[in-house]
Amino acid sequence: MAEEFGKSVEDGIKLSKRLYFGKDRAVAPPKPQMSMDKSSETFLPRAPMVYAVISDPGIVDNPDMTSYQPHVHGRCDPPALIPLQMNRIELEADSYLDSVIVRFSGSWRVHCVMGSKSCDCRIAIPMGEQGSILGVEVEVPRKSYSTELIAMDDKRYMEKECRPESGGFLKPYIFILTIPNVDGGSTLSIKVSWIQKLLYRNGEFSLIVPFSFPDYVTPPVKKLAKKEKIQLNINSGTETEIMCKATSHPLKQLKREAGKSGFLYEADVLTWTDIDFAVSYSVSSSHIYGGVILHSPSVHDVDQRELFSLYLFPGGKSSGKAFRKEIVFLIDISGSMEAKPLEGAKNALIGTLTKLDAKDSFNILAFNGETYSFSSSMELATAETVERAVEWINLKFIAGGGTNILLPLNQAMELVSNTHGSFPVIYLITDGAVENERQICDVMQSHLTSKGSICPRIYTFGIGTYCNHYFLRMLAMISRGQYGAAYDVDSVEPQMQKLFAKGLSTILANITIDTLDDLDDVEVYPSRIPDLSSESLLIISGRYRGNFPETLKAKAVLEDLSNFVVDLKIQNAKDMPFDKIFAKQQIDLLTAQAWFSENKRLEDKVVEMSIQTGIVSEYTRLSLLETQKGNQATESPGAHKVSIDPSKNICGICLL
Repeated sequence: MAEEFGKSVEDGIKLSKRLYFGKDRAVAPPKPQMSMDKSSETFLPRAPMVYAVISDPGIVDNPDMTSYQPHVHGRCDPPALIPLQMNRIELEADSYLDSVIVRFSGSWRVHCVMGSKSCDCRIAIPMGEQGSILGVEVEVPRKSYSTELIAMDDKRYMEKECRPESGGFLKPYIFILTIPNVDGGSTLSIKVSWIQKLLYRNGEFSLIVPFSFPDYVTPPVKKLAKKEKIQLNINSGTETEIMCKATSHPLKQLKREAGKSGFLYEADVLTWTDIDFAVSYSVSSSHIYGGVILHSPSVHDVDQRELFSLYLFPGGKSSGKAFRKEIVFLIDISGSMEAKPLEGAKNALIGTLTKLDAKDSFNILAFNGETYSFSSSMELATAETVERAVEWINLKFIAGGGTNILLPLNQAMELVSNTHGSFPVIYLITDGAVENERQICDVMQSHLTSKGSICPRIYTFGIGTYCNHYFLRMLAMISRGQYGAAYDVDSVEPQMQKLFAKGLSTILANITIDTLDDLDDVEVYPSRIPDLSSESLLIISGRYRGNFPETLKAKAVLEDLSNFVVDLKIQNAKDMPFDKIFAKQQIDLLTAQAWFSENKRLEDKVVEMSIQTGIVSEYTRLSLLETQKGNQATESPGAHKVSIDPSKNICGICLL
């Protein structure tokens, strides 16, 4: 799908050469940037873009100035995509703890279609790390469009025809949506919002928002300055001073308080920005610290229990030592892993092996329908052993056969069953789905409850859209492990490296918050608190009734198995959108539990939470409502519905 999209954009750029802008060369259309890379990836959007969908090339012309081009016979199949010229852009990013709500607004003109004709317009929104679309609003002459979530079992969804070409995910991080029948020469005003994650490393947060526009979206108007604006608001949730480290655009600081900062970039430009908006900042200290944020529900909240969020920051490099580890890598080498998935997994594994401490021990199990082990026992990660392991990987990692996940998991549990004074970790990497997934969870749960003071952690990683990501998330959750995914084969290696790094850098294990058990009707996400890694902060959230304790302590185990206690500072937050920043985590965990328990009540709870917060779930779909201007905002007979499957990043449009 992405390759076809890129080819259609390339065809659209060629087709736009028919456009005539007058004899003045100063207002000639900008030429597309030439790149040595001729792949379709060159033409994928790196910022919010809008394209004219052209099936009939005969309608391509300047709506203000007829060019009298020769008639073009035939049709474009698939349709060509001509990038529309952009007249205005504004970006606002509100950062809370490790999440960012991004709001983008802009206007585009259908500059490439005759005024007497119309075309569909396709919106493409590339989002940052783990981006999830929140909503889209579009204004065109005489009509407006907006998105809203509805339940999958809504009769309006079940009765209508779906059109996959009209909306969905071009790639896991690029959301597309088609607006039908927009007149040539008219302007589209678009507002988009999404939520994404901040990257965290070495005590610094990093935000990257796709914001790199190609030259050919700049209107061909002679020396006319355009205004671009970026506003950034940071609320760290702490009272620690925020230190801005680096920015891509010259930001002016507007606000500076304990734990909060505000910045603004505003400029008149001749061409739109061609670099992503990026900023990094620090809120950490040299030691492990944490806090609790309390919030009351809104009057419209279907759940009127109080809300809380608890966070732990790992601090600087000297704040804690990583555990000595015993690691078993389980790598799927079934037939579906052939080529890029297996190559990416192999590269990530080899890179991780070279980073192990000589005191760590490891083993590798490659599996398809059978298992193949590097060694019959755990091996110390000496340079010689790692070298032998790399040779074995290059020899044995050949894709073929089916998938059996339970067999290698049981073998891995046996390998780490006699762990003493070290931290046992099992990494499961797969792109497959098996029939006995619930049984696997039950078997692993029984293994984990019978282990010693530190039970094995299972870190799971799903590749592609075929595997059951909710199974992998559940397996990680019951073992206090973590889950990662790469829906795009090109991101397998970097995403695997991130997951490996979290497991290898654990500094606190067996974290408990005892006082939470004394609250009434308390619910915690995740129910089993994961470990704290120096590579990420730890956030849990939940709801409760009753009076929250005035003091709270987090207890854990350090790498030398000694006890660790930290006081958590409690504060009330009125300016933090709790319902959105923690909803994605809660919805994903609840969906995994609903899958595992086959519980319809949990599914209904996910639907309620999804519709209330605007976060797409397994059981809801995004509908696009069309409103005739001057009428009330109701579904028109021509409205469309975007059908999004968040586990597979697939969607289509249904006529309502």
